[in-house]
Amino acid sequence: MLDFLLYIVAGAGVGLAIGLTGVGGGSLMTPLLILFGFPYHVAIGTDLLYAGLTKAGGIVPHHRQRSINWPIVCWLAAGSIPASLITATLLSRVFEDPAQYQVLLTRSLGLMLVLTAIVVFWRDRFVGNRPANHGSDGDQPSAAKLRWTLLMGAVLGVFVTLSSVGAGAVCAAFLMLLYPHLPAIKVVGTDIVHAVPLTLIAGLGHLIILGNVDFVLLAGLLLGSLPAISFASRIANRIPNGILQKILATLLMGLGVKFFLF
Repeated sequence: MLDFLLYIVAGAGVGLAIGLTGVGGGSLMTPLLILFGFPYHVAIGTDLLYAGLTKAGGIVPHHRQRSINWPIVCWLAAGSIPASLITATLLSRVFEDPAQYQVLLTRSLGLMLVLTAIVVFWRDRFVGNRPANHGSDGDQPSAAKLRWTLLMGAVLGVFVTLSSVGAGAVCAAFLMLLYPHLPAIKVVGTDIVHAVPLTLIAGLGHLIILGNVDFVLLAGLLLGSLPAISFASRIANRIPNGILQKILATLLMGLGVKFFLF
């Protein structure tokens, strides 16, 4: 019972951070679970399902605002979802025990945390000059851009499955670089809508193919985080979250270097 209460508190803490700063849950939750002593594979698999379920509520508001570029979502998913399933299948076929692929998970987690920290540090520069027009789709995706989108989706599918990190911040950075005229609100909406099926499929891959999900942990995290995210989102405009973002980015960078090198 005490452990379950601890899971709720951890979920609430991460939920507050997500609501106040916009920093993705995966980049915060997985390192926290590992620091709590959960094996890497359980932390990553459980966090993927947690991320998919918590992000799912964002689809309807963005759909109503027409802030989703569906062609980009479809091309990202066409690369990421098959890559995620292939990655989980290869892990199950090549390795007999999760301990054998822990180093792969550790290095992937470290790399994605460092990339996320860099994106958070430079987020204002990425977003600052973007158009605010909600109705425009900005760039109409060319064939070349769609091929790059498919490739980036595949890369995300692999590394999100291995680390549970990157479906949000890293994908958003890619969209902002490849589609410089896509309005910021559509970058966010497109990113969230793609992250939901990716993290859910990756989480189900960890559950069904690898058996890496702890349902008691998942329930505790959801009970703590969902109300915390809602509360923090309502008060976020009263708090100088730029400072909080920099603090979290520094923490993520340190954790990323630790996981990647040590």
